[in-house]
Amino acid sequence: MKLIVGLGNPGIEYQFTPHNMGFLAVDRLAGQCGVKVTNRHCRAVTARAILEGQEVLLAKPETYMNHSGESVRELLERYEADPERDLIVLYDDLALPFGSIRVRERGSAGGHNGMKSIIAGLGGSQEFLRIRLGIAPDHALTSGKDYVLSPIRKAQLPTADEALDKSSEAVRVILTLGAAAAMNRYNQKVDGEAGQAE
Repeated sequence: MKLIVGLGNPGIEYQFTPHNMGFLAVDRLAGQCGVKVTNRHCRAVTARAILEGQEVLLAKPETYMNHSGESVRELLERYEADPERDLIVLYDDLALPFGSIRVRERGSAGGHNGMKSIIAGLGGSQEFLRIRLGIAPDHALTSGKDYVLSPIRKAQLPTADEALDKSSEAVRVILTLGAAAAMNRYNQKVDGEAGQAE
């Protein structure tokens, strides 16, 4: 069983904010699979699906972002999944240009509280696959928190939509061809990206 987890905050007020791109990515996958992410267990809403011929569990922790690791740990235990082999986490990243995605096999939390919680929940292990969805705005921020928790601007919605499609494609490539193939396809630098963004 592959566990595909999107990070975000529950509640209608957060639904279409940059910080909920992970939730939106899981919803996009669910829609493509014809399932609804509504089953409640392990402090998450989940759905079973078949993706590229493999059984997957789509999950959105309901613990709020800063405690995502508690739900992820429970899901891994319940489904006897190995994080290094079976876990894919999708989440927003302020270090990447809006609309870009990056696939990584391991790494630090990079200041993201949801990822910090997951790493803590895994006993400090950073050995799990993640897809980072870039949310950096094209203007200077006075408050990163206000930006990530405010609705995505109307002008950004088409770019966000494309990023969600790319994230779905990346998950499918990972399942069929492996992480290296997905990294080769999606980890291209774009204009304006900082060299240290990885």
